[in-house]
Amino acid sequence: MAKDEMTLKVAESLSQKDIGQGIARLDPNVMDDLGIHERDLIEIVGERKTAAIALPSQTDIGLGVIRINGMTRKNCGASIGEEVTVKKTTAVEAKKVVLAPIDTNIRVQGDISRLFMGKVMVQGDIVQTKIRTRPNLGSGFDSIFNNMMNISPMPELKFAVVSTKPNDVVIIGQGTEVELHEKPIDVSKLEGVSNLVDVSYDDIGGLKEEVKKVREMIEIPLKNPELFERLGIAPPKGVLMHGPPGTGKTLLAKAVASESDAHFIAINGPEIMSKYVGGSEENLREYFEEAEDNAPSIIFIDELDAIAPKREDTQGEAERRTVAQLLTLMDGLKSRGQVVVIGATNRPDSLDQALRRPGRFDREIEIGVPDQEERKEILEIHTRNMPLEEGIDLTKLANSTHGFVGADLESLCKEAAMRVVRRIIPDIKNDGEIPEEVLKELVVKAEDFKAALKEIQPSALREVLVEVPNVKWDDIGGLGEIKQELKEAVEWPLKYPEKFQKFGIRPPKGTLLYGVPGTGKTLLAKAVANESEANFISVKGPELLSKWVGESEAGIREIFRKAKQTAPTVIFFDEIDSIASSRSNQDGDSGVTKRVVNQLLTEMDGLEELEDVAIIAATNRPDIIDAGLMRPGRFDRHIKVDVPNEEGRLAIFKVHTQDMPLADDVSLERLAKETEGYVGADIEAVCREAAMLTLRDNMDSEKVSNKFFKEAIEKVKPSKSESDMVQYM
Repeated sequence: MAKDEMTLKVAESLSQKDIGQGIARLDPNVMDDLGIHERDLIEIVGERKTAAIALPSQTDIGLGVIRINGMTRKNCGASIGEEVTVKKTTAVEAKKVVLAPIDTNIRVQGDISRLFMGKVMVQGDIVQTKIRTRPNLGSGFDSIFNNMMNISPMPELKFAVVSTKPNDVVIIGQGTEVELHEKPIDVSKLEGVSNLVDVSYDDIGGLKEEVKKVREMIEIPLKNPELFERLGIAPPKGVLMHGPPGTGKTLLAKAVASESDAHFIAINGPEIMSKYVGGSEENLREYFEEAEDNAPSIIFIDELDAIAPKREDTQGEAERRTVAQLLTLMDGLKSRGQVVVIGATNRPDSLDQALRRPGRFDREIEIGVPDQEERKEILEIHTRNMPLEEGIDLTKLANSTHGFVGADLESLCKEAAMRVVRRIIPDIKNDGEIPEEVLKELVVKAEDFKAALKEIQPSALREVLVEVPNVKWDDIGGLGEIKQELKEAVEWPLKYPEKFQKFGIRPPKGTLLYGVPGTGKTLLAKAVANESEANFISVKGPELLSKWVGESEAGIREIFRKAKQTAPTVIFFDEIDSIASSRSNQDGDSGVTKRVVNQLLTEMDGLEELEDVAIIAATNRPDIIDAGLMRPGRFDRHIKVDVPNEEGRLAIFKVHTQDMPLADDVSLERLAKETEGYVGADIEAVCREAAMLTLRDNMDSEKVSNKFFKEAIEKVKPSKSESDMVQYM
């Protein structure tokens, strides 16, 4: 016999498709016990009552959980990990429902009852719906732009259910009168209406482990302080979140505050500074007093490094006093466990050391650059309300966005949507109205994302990034064995790390390409970066050298730090002999090259392991490179890029003439025989010169004939003589 009700533990939604749909996922066994069928209505009771549509969850069999999104959790007054009572219910058609918008920036007018048709709600719920507002627009570009923004991906609007008649679980039907307050209301002033959830854990892609840690350290002490009292320990007072900009530090802090129903105070670091003596300290004290008066509270200090730099490094007395005030406030919190301070910074090493001890910022959580799976989750969140073309593969898109943080991926989705907007601008009428049939056909295509990728650069790599080169293996003639060696040294470790782990070997750390100038060393490095789908940091040797002591070494450290943050990454040092020549032959300089070599040695094979970072260097003077760099563990592989043989020259000719209209008398095999000693750069020059000679002879020529190739070979000589090549033997 079916049970009347059961107690289940609340868990987060796993599918982005469930968000905003009023769906609750249950264990199929629980559904059988309660006599619930798929898409039946259920009543969920925590601190208050709400309703949702039941669907089975095959991944939760035997776990006794109910998976609901942040909005439904707010509506039933329960957080993740808390228990709710669930039972089958039915909804009656409402006679009248009174709704009120929550967003203070929106004024909604007209009949919107059709937007809520079929929605189930309870008095006190927050409901959301897709709605397109059309304010009175001006003429010209402003009108077009506002219309454009109406069709770009925007969050759904939220409404508070002020009252329902009857006061029960109701459904909006044809006979329901929907009354809408024109002016937005403050939900906290309505009886039975929960605080609005602006950001929930559903809006955070990836960061599963980070969210778990933050909940343990912040949400549990705020909601269940008695646990810590029973254990006889003090709950954490502060949490420091650090990581590259755009990874979600601020978003995570907002989600914690929203999910834990805590009073949230946001402080943007620089805004507390005052021009008056003592003003900054007074501002800080006021924030902490407000937090204690409204406990449980969360104080979130963004850009913490702006107000709490190292006191020994700062010249200003005001900054020192502010740091000291922050230290005493964090030590002297009266409401232990009921006020938690969260700090966010992308420069943790510049913070005053006294802040980073237990009792102040007890825990430090690194919010890193997301991996492939996390990037896919973030893309799913930002494309949740987007009309996507069928067949768009978000997994493939996540694969091609190495180094992108959450903010970059959000920007990528916006840019893709704006490309759709640009396509429909010609169809917009003079009055700014967009025809309904045009709006219905709006879809974001794979090509839009592909084009947007060219516009958006990963923010973590913006200072050092060179675009991933558009060079493939097919663009390089010959060099078959060298290509294979590079694939093994660079591409395989990045693409198949599990194979190296299986055989218990460490992949090569660095690869040195050396040989005669013009043989294709730089081109090979570009191709391997492209083919391995990795980020590509190009370092031109001499540009690292600085006249300021320590700057050159700092440049090397920064390059490796960025590479580790945004792995997988290929670092390419061109002309490495300019910065890493032998330390024994540097009597005449200021010692900068010695220090740069030392820094390189420690970065490549120091105490910190390089994960998913491949290093390639190119030089035509391997004889002067420091011996310390040439040993295994640093540059493990030395690959000689030699002058191409006849077969290699033929392959290079084919690459450089693939788009060139050739006359019938041109034999690439014969040209390959006649260019003994020519390197790739020389052959490219021959092909270019032959085309220029053809145009010089007759601007209307259709094809390049053999005689112009012969003239070009006479004109372009091999760039290296036999005697010059002896040093590479």
